[in-house]
Amino acid sequence: MRKDVEYNINIASEAEISEHLLSCDADFKPRLSDRVEISEYVKKLSDSATKFEAWSDGKLTGLIAAYCNDQEKRIAYITSVSVIKAWVGKGIASRLMKQCVEHAQKLGMLQIKLEVSIDNVAAIKLYEKNGFVAG
Repeated sequence: MRKDVEYNINIASEAEISEHLLSCDADFKPRLSDRVEISEYVKKLSDSATKFEAWSDGKLTGLIAAYCNDQEKRIAYITSVSVIKAWVGKGIASRLMKQCVEHAQKLGMLQIKLEVSIDNVAAIKLYEKNGFVAG
């Protein structure tokens, strides 16, 4: 595994997003596939979300998907955060989170919301580390 990580926005194809989410499925709490039909979810992300992506050796290793399109309430919503298990702990999620927050601020969003399962301790730590608070 190479250590180089490249960060991009909105370049992943639906097939690449699907492959990534399927490879991370078991790491979601609860599993992503227990909550959504992944192929339909990927279509929705491709159509409506901004995707903050980490790539290594041509493979999507990290992904944050956020909806930043509520211009009336100016609230962005992070719908998905995932990093391939082999890349966890290398700062990828934090860097993607920072990009997401900066992007939302540039668009005039006043707040960013997300939901997380109370038993997903790792995700809660990530969000708190990046300035999110329970509300």
